[in-house]
Amino acid sequence: MTRPLHPTPKSVPTRSPGTPPSLPLGSPSFGPGGTIPVQHTADGQNLSPALTWGDLPKETRSLALICEDPDAPYPPFVHWLVADLPPDLGTGLPQGVAPGVMPRELAGAIQGRNSFGRIGYGGPEPPRGDSSHRYQFILYALDAPVRLREGFTREELVSGMKGHIVAKGELIGMYGRP
Repeated sequence: MTRPLHPTPKSVPTRSPGTPPSLPLGSPSFGPGGTIPVQHTADGQNLSPALTWGDLPKETRSLALICEDPDAPYPPFVHWLVADLPPDLGTGLPQGVAPGVMPRELAGAIQGRNSFGRIGYGGPEPPRGDSSHRYQFILYALDAPVRLREGFTREELVSGMKGHIVAKGELIGMYGRP
């Protein structure tokens, strides 16, 4: 009887291809499914919310962030794009990241162009009279930097991340206008 050269231990968990492990993502401003405070919206100060995340996989070399509204009339409506966040940044982002390509709060990372046509964060601004919209903050742990040009788009970020995602976290906040 021959034995396999490299038997697979039964205790090794398996996951379906293409499904990265979960990464805890939260905010001190609102809980999962909670209402995004007005200060983080176009109706308020339009400050990006502080975000926190858990331990990153050891192979993480870069982080990327997408915030979008899947309930917009023409989804996805992009509110924030960040690429090449260094993993040694810590366990989160501060509130009120400055607009512009490379704000100091992001330690060398680069912000992309949102659907408002601006670089940086653009807070929730759903059409008046719509029911509350969902705003998805999605953090990706990557095994390599993406290295995009100034003013990059969501499509360019998504394309650059293909094959490099080692973990993913999601936080959904809600916001509606009277």
